[in-house]
Amino acid sequence: MVNKADLANTALLNSLVAEHVSRALVEDLGGRGDITSQATIPVDHQACFVIRARAAGVLSGVQVAHETFRQVDPALVLDWRASEGDRLEAGDIAVSIAGSARSILTAERTALNFLGRLSGIATHTRAFVEAVAGTGVAIAHTRKTTPGLRALELQAVAAGGGAPHRFGLDDAVLIKDNHVAVCGGVAEALRRARKQIGHMTRVAVEIDRLDQLNEALESGAESILLDNFAIAELLSAVVVASPSGVVLEASGGIDLDGVRMIAETGVDVISIGAITHSAPNLDLGMDPA
Repeated sequence: MVNKADLANTALLNSLVAEHVSRALVEDLGGRGDITSQATIPVDHQACFVIRARAAGVLSGVQVAHETFRQVDPALVLDWRASEGDRLEAGDIAVSIAGSARSILTAERTALNFLGRLSGIATHTRAFVEAVAGTGVAIAHTRKTTPGLRALELQAVAAGGGAPHRFGLDDAVLIKDNHVAVCGGVAEALRRARKQIGHMTRVAVEIDRLDQLNEALESGAESILLDNFAIAELLSAVVVASPSGVVLEASGGIDLDGVRMIAETGVDVISIGAITHSAPNLDLGMDPA
């Protein structure tokens, strides 16, 4: 079970990280292990390697990469020169690893896969966060994550300065367009949700037309997701909803070119699936020290 509060602190349960690493190593090593290193490197050969950034970005995946080397060989000595969420320039060293050459090379690809993927998410998130700097708007993730890796990927979002959204379906009631369609309307969907859910659980609703806004406000939504609204519609929604104090969230196809304009409409949150599902890997590599 994920301790969701830990995500905001960019720290995950050791047992969760160990499970992810164990699965990844089984996938890479199979039943025979690293037969190339076994065949070419003496068992007692010692070495020192460094992992460095080959492009500028934001580091993430420190915890899971460290655990990868630890599971392969607990005797390896790692010296992290950068921390989770630090900005790296091309050429900067993230970590040095000393010990058995076989062990280091066995862990190399799995550790780099984690670091590249997660640092890519952190870097992409930071770009959006910096694009809206000064507006007071939060850049939040969505549930569009790699199946089974959500906790790691949302840790990376936090490292990039992104804000938490709901982790999973059990976090909050978020009535989406298909819920509204099945229920027959925004008001009915909200009525059913509030009847079933206690006062301690937040209720949000997604709308895709401006004419649904008043219905959502009058029906007691505490947060309203404005899906694929044009700038003029967002401006109108902010004017209408401001007296209520309801949280307004913009979402849907938002890119770096347009995110600043959306933030300046006065919405509170911008949720962006692309920071996880479309983030390019950050190029990091391992070389002899």
